Amino acid sequence: MSEPRLRIRGLKKAFGAKQVLDGIDLDVAVGESLVVIGGSGTGKSVLLKCILGIIRPDEGSIRLDGQELVGLRGRALADARAHFGMLFQGGALFDSLPVWRNVTFALTQGKLGGGQQMHALAVEVLAKVGLEPRVADLRPSELSGGMQKRVALARAIAAGPEILFFDEPTTGLDPIRADTINALIRQQVTALGATAITITHDMASARHIADRVAMIHAGRIHWEGPVSALDDSGDPHVDQFVHGRAEGPISATVAP
Repeated sequence: MSEPRLRIRGLKKAFGAKQVLDGIDLDVAVGESLVVIGGSGTGKSVLLKCILGIIRPDEGSIRLDGQELVGLRGRALADARAHFGMLFQGGALFDSLPVWRNVTFALTQGKLGGGQQMHALAVEVLAKVGLEPRVADLRPSELSGGMQKRVALARAIAAGPEILFFDEPTTGLDPIRADTINALIRQQVTALGATAITITHDMASARHIADRVAMIHAGRIHWEGPVSALDDSGDPHVDQFVHGRAEGPISATVAP
């Protein structure tokens, strides 16, 4: 059996008295598209930030192609991140930069060199997400929400990363635009042959993007399986979440 691209074991993270991650064990295979689901506050974003090295876990191991990521700093961390592409929730585009500079930001490390070459590359990558060449010279503020998401996706894939991370990629989009973004993500993940990890609570997105789904509950991976098993998991927690039911083993507390 081949080594997984990403192997997580015993991952724990607490903030004060709140234990958010309580022993996450998870493997992600080379070329696999994994979607992590779970309710708000269950630790999906914390898990992602631990993998990216933004947050340091209290315990546990995160291995990328056999290399331990936990504890990396400086150049070693930057070298590991060079394998990653990231689509942030909300897009997180730089309003002060034109679209083409946003798309090529990771390639230039934010520096202003290579204008003509970077502009041409940005136009090429924007075409992959269905945007015209003229968009390259616009500012993010001139774009619709759906176009901003496409630009953010273009930025994520511009360097041809081996691993792509998607943080709630359809947040703020209407169903039609969300479906378009889901289709583009699936298309580009396949075209790159990349490993992908998506966190979302949008089940339409999960069904479209995932090869496999893992559900976080109570700080651990409660269930995992192929996306085709979502509707027949046999697990009441998964069934309640997937179908959005108020009644079930997951308590839905409402603030007064």
